[in-house]
Amino acid sequence: MILDSIEAFALAITFNVAFKHASAERATTQALWIEARTRDGAVGFGEGCPREYVTAESMRSAQTFVAAHRRDWLQSIRDIDALTDWVERHRGDIDANPAAWTAVELALLDLIGKGERKPVESLLGLQQVAGRFRYTAVLGDSASRQFEAQLAHYLEAGFRDFKIKLSGERERDLAKVQALAASGVFPKAVRADANNLWRDSSVAIRALGALEFPFFALEEPLQAGDHEGMHRIARAVDAKIILDESLLRADQLGPFDASADRWIANVRVSKMGGLLRSLEFVSEARRRGLRVIVGAHVGETSLLTRAGLTVASSARDLLVAQEGAFGTHLLARDVVEPPLMFGPGGVLDADALGIGSVPGLGLAVLDPVPHLTALRAEPA
Repeated sequence: MILDSIEAFALAITFNVAFKHASAERATTQALWIEARTRDGAVGFGEGCPREYVTAESMRSAQTFVAAHRRDWLQSIRDIDALTDWVERHRGDIDANPAAWTAVELALLDLIGKGERKPVESLLGLQQVAGRFRYTAVLGDSASRQFEAQLAHYLEAGFRDFKIKLSGERERDLAKVQALAASGVFPKAVRADANNLWRDSSVAIRALGALEFPFFALEEPLQAGDHEGMHRIARAVDAKIILDESLLRADQLGPFDASADRWIANVRVSKMGGLLRSLEFVSEARRRGLRVIVGAHVGETSLLTRAGLTVASSARDLLVAQEGAFGTHLLARDVVEPPLMFGPGGVLDADALGIGSVPGLGLAVLDPVPHLTALRAEPA
């Protein structure tokens, strides 16, 4: 494979409804879109989601990263071995730009797979993506009436697993858990995401205790990296702790060995720095006895959903839950047809979609891709 170009775009798709949590409120996607082309005209597509409050990335930093390394990629990456080698040799660069690299890596994996007529899993020595994947019902920090309506919709659709966003406002959050209880939702089927809401574990424990709802797990209740404080919360409220912003790479797993049963890792491909590093993380989590959730950024398109399926398939023995696959349930329009999205019961049937046996990522990307704006930047 001889690369001819790697182009970067901003992808901004309007949401059908705004989504809010403690760290941000969104009404459109914030994504880097990459198109990689070979000299014979083949094209691969990639997506990453820069998030200032997760990995300290922005769209500007992402385009600067692409501009700085584009020439190197064009000259050095010819096949899966060269791609893997680049990842290994540039760990520091990817640590600082995980979402940006994710978009590039996925585009190159898609392109290499198409060139070799192999699905991405075959390129990586993995089993074919197959079977049914069940997704979580995610409820944002909305007003009571909207929250209740969304909950009713999920229940009617047959969802079994729920995640709510906490605001830190007692009455607002109390209304959410009361709605869950009134609807007969089993508390151990509910996770609460605080998005780094509190700065003190004692304050968090009091606030959570006032809700009188025994969540199965709490995601990032304190500031990122406050592992000791989170552990105190876990013991006080008898819940597991989901690590998201606090756990970005496989080499950060060491501190959780002594109490692996208390922690769950949220593996979001864009956060981890691509598919290769996400798979590496899953392998290391398995070795250390840590379970995982395959998560998603709000507003991901079907392309990142497809990458998440690869990770979830490889982590079935560790998988607590899976998030994302909203497709046009959330987006005004997706970038592929048909979109990869959950159906009744939150289930996505990979066999029915037939994606596991198609070369590359196996997606029918629209031509032209809607909602793109070209990005141009020179290295700093």
